[in-house]
Amino acid sequence: MFIGEYAHSIDNKKRLAIPSKFRKELGPKAVITRGLDQCLVIYPLKEWNLLADKIGKLPISQMEARGFTRIMLAGAMDAELDKLGRILIPDYLKKYANLKKNVIITGLYNRLEIWDKDKWNAYRVKMEKEMGDSVSKLGELGI
Repeated sequence: MFIGEYAHSIDNKKRLAIPSKFRKELGPKAVITRGLDQCLVIYPLKEWNLLADKIGKLPISQMEARGFTRIMLAGAMDAELDKLGRILIPDYLKKYANLKKNVIITGLYNRLEIWDKDKWNAYRVKMEKEMGDSVSKLGELGI
C-alpha cells in the first residue's frame, strides 16, 4: 500500500526519482498517465491492468466514456525504473500536469500521484479547509 507525501525534483533529463519506500511495491515496470485534477498517476502494472480492463469495458456509445478512455489510455506510457529508481516523465505528461522542477509524490493506496509542488500545496490547503464538509459526504458513502 502506498501512503505518504514526498518532495522530489525532476532532473534536466526529465527523470524523477521514486521514493525508495515505494520502489519495491511499484515493481520494475509501471504505467504513468494523466490523472484527475491535473496531476500524473503512476500505477503498478497489476493495478493498471485491472483499471484498463474496466476502462476498456466502458460503453463507446457514451461521449463521456469515450473521452475518459481516450485521456486515460492514449495518455498512458510504460514506465520502467532505472537502476537508481528513476522514471522518465515524457514531455506531453509534464506539460499536462504543468510540472516544473519541484514536485510532490503522494502515495494513495494503490497508486502514486505526481503534482507540481505549488499546485499541490494550494490543493492541499483548500482540501484541508473543506475537510469537515468532505467528511460528511464520505459518511454517506460508508466511510
